[in-house]
Amino acid sequence: FFFAPGAMASTSLAGGRISASAGSNLLGQHAADRNQEATVYVGNLDPQVTEEMLWEAFVQAGPVVNVYMPKDRVSNAHQGYAFVEYRGEDDADYAIKVLNMIKLFGKPIRTNKASVDKKSNDVGANLFVGNLDPELDEKLLYD
Repeated sequence: FFFAPGAMASTSLAGGRISASAGSNLLGQHAADRNQEATVYVGNLDPQVTEEMLWEAFVQAGPVVNVYMPKDRVSNAHQGYAFVEYRGEDDADYAIKVLNMIKLFGKPIRTNKASVDKKSNDVGANLFVGNLDPELDEKLLYD
């Protein structure tokens, strides 16, 4: 997977929409018509990441319907996370597997289902592993 922020189309986004999200929130107008099962939560986003960049990155995993990046009401800067809605649940699942931990502006993004399943396997603990090879990155550890 290769992502070059300067090499993307700047205006044409056929077949979907990028939400104008300034001043709105997840519980606002966009939540009602969003397919939660086909929506991917994207976290750990660098401040330079835009909705257009996310669209270009995530459309490589399947047809994107909507990109929603909540913004701070005062500064209008995004809050470090976004939601990418796909046409189908299978596309969302594939995107979560393929795009998790890719680096945008040097930061590994986190992907997960937007609708958190009740059967979470989170044990509520963090594991610290030290003395690792400097060549080892987060994606390799995650895989």
